[in-house]
Amino acid sequence: MAFENQVAIATGTASGMGLLFSQNFAALGGKVAMCDVNEAVLNEKVAEINAKYPGSALGIVCDVRDYAQVCAARDKAVAAFGRIDILVNFAGGTALRMLGVDRTRYPEFPDIPIEVYDWGLDVNLKGPFYFAHAVLKQMREQQSGLVVNIGSITGMEGDKSGMDYPTAKAGLMFGLTKSIAQFGAKYGIRCVCVSPGPVLTRAAMAGMKTLLGRAADPQEIVDLILFLASDKGQFINGENIMIDGGRNAMQREH
Repeated sequence: MAFENQVAIATGTASGMGLLFSQNFAALGGKVAMCDVNEAVLNEKVAEINAKYPGSALGIVCDVRDYAQVCAARDKAVAAFGRIDILVNFAGGTALRMLGVDRTRYPEFPDIPIEVYDWGLDVNLKGPFYFAHAVLKQMREQQSGLVVNIGSITGMEGDKSGMDYPTAKAGLMFGLTKSIAQFGAKYGIRCVCVSPGPVLTRAAMAGMKTLLGRAADPQEIVDLILFLASDKGQFINGENIMIDGGRNAMQREH
């Protein structure tokens, strides 16, 4: 796969799969605008990439919940690199974990403060929606582009407590991905959702069962995204692709 003269913008790039994608994309000849809310870590990672591949990475501090910041991120990417060929919406996480909610104090769904769920829906659903709305303006002008949403096995399974996460991810996997593909067709724009099962970005993911008996290496997820963006993946559009080691095919316990 080669991405010379290709530009990606991605969220959640200071760590995890967003960082790994950025590193891979730069190594394969592309330019990447790396967006994250954690300025210190983001700048460090951008510097590391540029040390290996000079001028290939741009760091943009951006809170995906703020549409003005999202538009500014798009504009900075275009100003630096001239275009945007690929958008990948990595930023996300279940609010209960990300905000460190005390489950002994708030044991069940109705007990958890609504502000927690607001955060989860804003980051996991509105963030990708905002980025799509902003970046599709640029892609429409170019008459080309690819939007990659990141779903989750949780969007298929649900979660009786962390309801923000499966609600948001299901919205990306089906409603948003199909809708962007429908809009983008006449402009040469595709949209695909990649939905992982357990991924070893956190050690706890090793405990989730799959038919293959293991969690995914993050590189396996990134490889699929790179394939979709490459010349070999051009006929895939409007689809949610599960990459979950067969977890979604497992027999459910009764």
